[in-house]
Amino acid sequence: MRTVIRTFRWIVPAILLSASIQSVEAQPASLPPQSRLTLPWTRWWWIGSAVDEKELDISLKMLKDAGFGGVEIAPIYGAKGYESRYVSFLSPRWVDLLRHTVTSAARNDMSVDLTTGTGWPFGGPQVARKDAASRIIVQQYQARGNTPFSAQIKVKEPKQQGAVLQALTAYKGDERIPLMDKVDKEGNLKWTPPAGEWEVYALFSGWTLQQVKRAAPGGEGYTLDHLSAEALPVYLHRFDTAFKGKAPGVRAFYNDSYEVYNADWTPAFFTAFEKNRGYDLRKYIRELASNDSTDLVCRIKSDYRETMSEMLLDNFTRPWTKWAHGYKGVTKNQAHGSPGNLLDLYAAVDIPECETYGSTYFPIPGLRRDSADVRNVDPDPVMLKFASSAAHVAGHPLVSCETFTWLTEHFKTSLSQCKPEVEQAFLAGVNHVFYHGNTFSPQDVPWPGWLFYASVNFVPTNSFWTHVGGLNSYIANVQSVLQTGTADNELLIYWPVYDSWKRPKGKDMSLKVHDIDEWLYPTAFYKQVTALQKAGYSLDFISDGLLKGADVANGEITTNPAAAPYKVLIVPKASLIPVATLEQMISLAEKGATVIFESLPGDVPGLGNLEARRKEFKALLSKLSFKEDNGSQQVVKRGKGQVILSSNVQAALENQGIARETLADQGLRFIRRKDKNSTWYYIVNHTPEKIDQTIPLNKLATTAVITDPISTQFGAIRVSERNGKKAVRLQLLPGQSLLLQVGATLAAGTPQWTYLDAPGNPLTLSGPWQLTFTNGGPFKPADRKLDRLASWTTLSDTAANAYSGAAVYTQTFNLPEKAAKEYVLDLGKVHESARVTINGKDAGIYWAIPFRGRIGAYLRPGKNEIKIEVANLMANRMKYMDQHAIQWRNYHEINFVNINYTAFNAADWPLQPSGLVGPVTITPYK
Repeated sequence: MRTVIRTFRWIVPAILLSASIQSVEAQPASLPPQSRLTLPWTRWWWIGSAVDEKELDISLKMLKDAGFGGVEIAPIYGAKGYESRYVSFLSPRWVDLLRHTVTSAARNDMSVDLTTGTGWPFGGPQVARKDAASRIIVQQYQARGNTPFSAQIKVKEPKQQGAVLQALTAYKGDERIPLMDKVDKEGNLKWTPPAGEWEVYALFSGWTLQQVKRAAPGGEGYTLDHLSAEALPVYLHRFDTAFKGKAPGVRAFYNDSYEVYNADWTPAFFTAFEKNRGYDLRKYIRELASNDSTDLVCRIKSDYRETMSEMLLDNFTRPWTKWAHGYKGVTKNQAHGSPGNLLDLYAAVDIPECETYGSTYFPIPGLRRDSADVRNVDPDPVMLKFASSAAHVAGHPLVSCETFTWLTEHFKTSLSQCKPEVEQAFLAGVNHVFYHGNTFSPQDVPWPGWLFYASVNFVPTNSFWTHVGGLNSYIANVQSVLQTGTADNELLIYWPVYDSWKRPKGKDMSLKVHDIDEWLYPTAFYKQVTALQKAGYSLDFISDGLLKGADVANGEITTNPAAAPYKVLIVPKASLIPVATLEQMISLAEKGATVIFESLPGDVPGLGNLEARRKEFKALLSKLSFKEDNGSQQVVKRGKGQVILSSNVQAALENQGIARETLADQGLRFIRRKDKNSTWYYIVNHTPEKIDQTIPLNKLATTAVITDPISTQFGAIRVSERNGKKAVRLQLLPGQSLLLQVGATLAAGTPQWTYLDAPGNPLTLSGPWQLTFTNGGPFKPADRKLDRLASWTTLSDTAANAYSGAAVYTQTFNLPEKAAKEYVLDLGKVHESARVTINGKDAGIYWAIPFRGRIGAYLRPGKNEIKIEVANLMANRMKYMDQHAIQWRNYHEINFVNINYTAFNAADWPLQPSGLVGPVTITPYK
């Protein structure tokens, strides 16, 4: 691990951080400089790799103009009827197109990432069966004592012919006899067992036979054996040959979530197991195949899973990363779904990447969430923190996220629904967002162009495309802060993975996003983490492996020279902890750290050398002579530090003077970044209530500056005292967020922040409105005057019912005098986003709840003109197309499915409200 981290620290500044030198946007003085890194990036599906230079240039320019900083090329299956345009993956023509893409992107101040394969997971035509994903095949036979037993031990599954017999063991009670030496070359066993009834277990090394999912032309074939040290070089050799030793110029090589189904073996597993665990697994095939919850089965399963984790890390993740470094690139990896320790796997790559899949419920008034349009999977912020924790602990500057996967049903996602979902990722430590996603589509493909089946379609044909820059600008502003300095988290939480690995059910244990109700939710770790976060503590997770490299400086725990230190290590309830881990925890205390155990562990995991390890374990615990302290905890001093035992972890933290952020009591959520002499807060209100309070903050200094990350308006605020702590006043409506920098020297001319106090009587822009349809289809509705605002689907115009696109609402109004300190425009209900122009000046994109903005700078006394360009969803036009059987979805493989993975058809959808509903008001604040 240390070698990997050291390599990363030298390579990344040249490859990743150099992007920050090239500023891409004018940035307000209150925020850090922007770059292509601070902008959101997008996964970019190449349908059939049917790309060419001209269309690539056009597409990249459109993405750049919309506010994207980079693309992640993901070649997949093709569209029917365009086969003549397909370009075979890694062919000379394909590589030339890749190099052209890199050059064209650079001209647009963008970067390019590339998945190391097509579709997912890794695999292709270069993967023969010997290098393909493997699985265990176990067959049982019955044998009677003192009776000759004769059978051909051969795999029975027809598709598994050729599977190799690797173990043959007979069992009677606790007695076990290895029989491999009694099997001849043809697989025949002749054996006379001792007295009694015997079960004979045969283990074969077979194959999953899984093919690459959603493969692009030229990428079809078996899935790779990710556990095999021999298979990866064979797989990567195809890339070496295609690249001809010349780096392709991509920023990062990417690996999607681990979806290698049923891959629970590799031919070299027995050898690795005996080397790492110290005993022969061939003797325990019965226990490996069992689901009985005996202690022996649980220990065997734990050792098996730990070995698999090590093999995935050592035989795939680390060598793949080393290979990428050889091409002057870095690695970006989604470890979730892997049968291994997620923290170690995330930390071993340069950019750990998590994933939001599905839709989260937020109690923000007006935020649409139709149960029919969302999957029954909620993104979990604790799950997201595995990636960010690994990055923070290992000192990696970037944490990426595949964002918005299946956020809602196709064509029904608004930009306002994206905002709280991406905010939840930010709050979990993400600072490098990738949209899921954008599909390359040539200009001559009829509307809606080529689309991917599982995506929020961030494509130019989407009605919201002219407003997506609002979301992109917001993300860039937030990420400019979240990529600054280091994470400022005070708590380090040990993840007791062995408590999960001891589960008797199944064999491999893939830690999937979709299965967290099984492997994460029930744990004491999850309950402790969520309780601490709810209370207002900031934290990261650490694994046994990463903890080995931890040290102590000035009483704080350090994990990497590039990482921020932690004030305390917390060990949640854990029944099993390895001896080496417990030794390191005590050693950290002896060096001056504070270690808090919620309860003492009871045993060591695994089977090998068990009694000797138990003896060491008990000896370590016996040296912890705790004494009652403060009533709610027990303490033992160790060297310069201490070990605390307390069932009330929060009380123990309070006793140590480790303060929580009390803004959490109001339901506000936050994340902090430490940058030199200042601290940044990113604060979000996902509650249904307006927040207007003076709230203490732990890191406040004498200066503080608020920035609205949507409008970028900013100003200095007064720091006051409250109960002996520095405090600031925060005003946040439901759905709003802010950036707060404390401790920095105020730049000359920094304005004062205007709080919205003493509202005057609002001016209601009731009408008449001129409504003009500007850009959309399938038909252009008639322009008209409106006496009152309403959805344009209520206009008794069939063209308006089917219309998806933009329409402009125009009105003039009179402002007798401009006497207020600020004016706030409130658009009321908007379906779904709007761009406001006041007196010919762009007053911003109103794309998220609460659809309000400060407009005092744009108003003048007397006559004013306001134009509001509103874009609706794609849904009504898709409904029209399916009602009239207009062909638009015609793809190979999966074609196009709905959110429940059944055939997509929008014909029976209800009409989606569209346009400006209001009421539209302008409120003066004195």
